[in-house]
Amino acid sequence: MLNFLKKDPTKALQKAYEQKLTEAQQAQRNGDIRSYSMLSEEAEKLYQQLQAAQAGNQ
Repeated sequence: MLNFLKKDPTKALQKAYEQKLTEAQQAQRNGDIRSYSMLSEEAEKLYQQLQAAQAGNQ
């Protein structure tokens, strides 16, 4: 009934995913390849969760 008041979980995942990509990009630009690799892996996991959440909403 009041579904418009509920937060969309995919928006939070999308925001977290974009944040991780930005952090990874900054690490790469600074020459910290190890951090870039770890952040990219975390971003990939968030992307998979995002895709699963979007598939569940359809």
